[in-house]
Amino acid sequence: MERKITLITGGQRSGKSSFAERYALSLSDSPVYMATSRVWDDDYLQRIQRHQKDRGDQWQNIEEEKHLSQHSLNHSVIVIDCVTLWTTNFFFDQSEDSLDDIFQAVLAEFQKFTQNNNHYIFVTNEIGLGGISIDPIQRRFTDLLGWINQAIAKQADNVTFMVSGLPMQLKGKL
Repeated sequence: MERKITLITGGQRSGKSSFAERYALSLSDSPVYMATSRVWDDDYLQRIQRHQKDRGDQWQNIEEEKHLSQHSLNHSVIVIDCVTLWTTNFFFDQSEDSLDDIFQAVLAEFQKFTQNNNHYIFVTNEIGLGGISIDPIQRRFTDLLGWINQAIAKQADNVTFMVSGLPMQLKGKL
């Protein structure tokens, strides 16, 4: 297997994750699911557990908030769900840092993580499609995630935009 990067983006509940999962299963009988979310509260923990159960036994589940590269994976199909939550973890842990410093930290981890011969399927959100927020923290995060999404898309072999459960191929071919 050679290194390949796929980015699947879209709005909330656009079908990104289920599309990524189906795509991964079409490539491998035992893909890896790397979940980047923190457990924010009991309700969120139940949501995570439901998602793990729904995926089934063929998936290798890894919970990793920030340091994806610490997991030694090679010749695997890996769904990383999601870039938005992953970036959120850096954003809040480094809240006093400049956006450029946070961007560089996320990008450095991305580069380190995507060095091996895996098919990386990154899921992310397009949160900047609406109006400009009046909240300065939200504006700051929207800018950061937009730049991260652009950097990943630039390096990706494939980019798919999900709208209402329908995939629109923007770059490459699945």
